[in-house]
Amino acid sequence: MEDNSLRILGAQDVRPLLEGQENQILEAVQSAYQVFDQGDSDLPHSIFLRFPQEPKNRIIGLPSYLGEDLAVAGMKWIASFPGNHEKGLDRASAVVVLNSASTGRPKALLEGSLISAKRTAASAALGAKHLHAHRNATAVGLIGCGLINLEIFTFLSIVFPQIQQVHLYDLMPERADAFKTKCEEQFEGKTFTVAPDYPDVFANSDLIAFATTAKEPYVSKDAALFSGKTILHISLRDLMPELVLSSINVADDVDHVCRAQTSIHLTEQQVGNRDFIPYQLADFLLGRVDSQQWENETLIFHPFGLGVLDLSVSEMVYRAALKNDIGTLIPGFLPEYWLNR
Repeated sequence: MEDNSLRILGAQDVRPLLEGQENQILEAVQSAYQVFDQGDSDLPHSIFLRFPQEPKNRIIGLPSYLGEDLAVAGMKWIASFPGNHEKGLDRASAVVVLNSASTGRPKALLEGSLISAKRTAASAALGAKHLHAHRNATAVGLIGCGLINLEIFTFLSIVFPQIQQVHLYDLMPERADAFKTKCEEQFEGKTFTVAPDYPDVFANSDLIAFATTAKEPYVSKDAALFSGKTILHISLRDLMPELVLSSINVADDVDHVCRAQTSIHLTEQQVGNRDFIPYQLADFLLGRVDSQQWENETLIFHPFGLGVLDLSVSEMVYRAALKNDIGTLIPGFLPEYWLNR
């Protein structure tokens, strides 16, 4: 019998439950992709709340349900305000609400930006693991020097421990320098170099992750730069349609990524179909496709960021919190049954 309490897990609770758990997070994210592929889930389109006077700002709602052993529903409500950096605040802030799949009642409220960053990075690393498996993984490029690419590199270091060189680029050189310093403190035995521009990153890297706040595509096709590369297109709006059309494209979910003016969406509008997106990540996770056949092609992973990933990692955190009695329990948060009031 469920009680009327609600467990609150703030950043001070969530962070230690995520630290050092990269392999478990990778497993949780992969499991979510597999359950989603098998159909035991529900994933409505995300809700975008925009601010007409501040078009760079937005708040997104990602509702979802995951079945099988998780049996959990919920929603991530995440804000992206790029100008927060100037105020000494993170760009993203978020909460995740978890609901019981048997009663629908909310059972937990979690700080969501830490979970969101980890699941995004784990998704990128899974994409890299399967798309880049047969390619050189010693030189990596990171375009956009913020928290997301820091997390992505953390997970890439787990998946590809052989990484030696990391090439960095950001529109703001001071951010790239600060990122370099932080990485040198955190990752031993790897060389970090700030590049003068993004083509230099491509010229010296085999695996490249985009995690920027770009609103419109700016990277065009250049066969000499992109041949044989794997691109993790996490920020979704960096690549011109001509580059997308000349590459092998993999989405996490085709229907979700073909919206909100992503590079994939713009390409669909240009050609009038989605034939240029032949694969989804689950095809590789479940062994239906092997990337080895595209030795000299440009491979691009376009993950929209599915709410089921947030659910899976949030449920992992929630169960660990219950086991260790972590968080703040609010008794009587929900009202008694109306006949008993």
